Amino acid sequence: MQNSALNRRLWLKQAAAGTAAVGVGTSSVVPACFQQIAAASESDSGQILVVVQLSGGNDALNTLVPYNDDAYTAARPKLSIGASDVLKLDDEHGLHPSLSGFNELLQAGNASIIQGVGYPNPNRSHFESMDIWHTCFRKDQRTEEGWIGRYLQSQSSPRSGDAPAMHLGHNAQPLALASRDLTIPTVKSLKGFQLRGDESAVVSELLGNQPMQDQATPTAPADSSLLGFLNSSTSNAIAASERITSAIKDYETPVDYPESGLGAKLKMVAQLITSQLSTRVYYVELDGFDTHAKQADSHAALLRQYSEAVTAFMKDLKHHQLSQQVCVLTFSEFGRRVAENASEGTDHGAAGVMMLCGESLKPGLLGQKADLTDLQQGDLKHQIDFRTVYAGIIQDWLGGDAETALGASYEPMKLFA
Repeated sequence: MQNSALNRRLWLKQAAAGTAAVGVGTSSVVPACFQQIAAASESDSGQILVVVQLSGGNDALNTLVPYNDDAYTAARPKLSIGASDVLKLDDEHGLHPSLSGFNELLQAGNASIIQGVGYPNPNRSHFESMDIWHTCFRKDQRTEEGWIGRYLQSQSSPRSGDAPAMHLGHNAQPLALASRDLTIPTVKSLKGFQLRGDESAVVSELLGNQPMQDQATPTAPADSSLLGFLNSSTSNAIAASERITSAIKDYETPVDYPESGLGAKLKMVAQLITSQLSTRVYYVELDGFDTHAKQADSHAALLRQYSEAVTAFMKDLKHHQLSQQVCVLTFSEFGRRVAENASEGTDHGAAGVMMLCGESLKPGLLGQKADLTDLQQGDLKHQIDFRTVYAGIIQDWLGGDAETALGASYEPMKLFA
């Protein structure tokens, strides 16, 4: 009787301490994460996906520029980028001049651009279209689970206390990460993700100052499985925090990251990857692409921020001999209209481009050049369904079941060499 009461008091104390122990920024991972112990994939590949979301609708035509197309220059008398300014890829295509770093990756065979990506009957609402990209379903088929969340949910073998995915930044967590049972943390700062000294001491005391290898299997009656489960997950949280603390302390890089929001986020991702977490997916965002007016300067600055941050990130991973483990996937909820508007900007469109970075890719341009004389309500027609890109990522990079993750069968696009 005495041992049973003691175990119950210990369980209650640990439950309270566990909630405090996994604080993330100003939010916290709720106790439901202990019910799952943040299931991570048992895949031997250890491949990591980093998703960069360009929010607002990135202008595909001024990202991958058809500089020799008369229809392009006619539709954009003020916004078109000429042959003398683009970073030429071939006789028809060039990159925006702000993408010099990305162009270096492309020329080195470590990047690719997918043209004409979208979906049938395009929706031009930011919220509706982003939800379609996040869930792979339209509003009348709406689900509260995202494509990444469903993929992670299907990887059901617990591996450690590491989160299977992380969202970095101050924005609301993307629906793409939502799943039925898993709790995904939003990390606002690495310091916030670590156990503070007082919390570590409390948890250690509650566990009776047992050695780490013994904390996962505390002495308890046979029917105290919940207590043992909580002990195990708390120990895993401590172990993950210790790895992150060590990674921050030991992390060194000769790479100069840009002083930008995206640069800071991707530097955090690099630090987390070097900490040897079993986390499979990292998700970051760059906002501001809703360029209805005075687009030229703002779009140039956004693409420069993206290019500089991603280039620094890939160089950093290469320095740490981790670049072969990581694929960076960049998307936006739609492209912009072909014709510029009266405010020297562009309005909501349809098909766009996706960009990939990594050392195992099929490099260069994928898909066919857009036909600017064959439009759908003033927009580019999509050639490639974005879900075929997701299917290729899930099947050939993450080693998962694409049909389960996407909720339907799509032919995986061949993205990797």
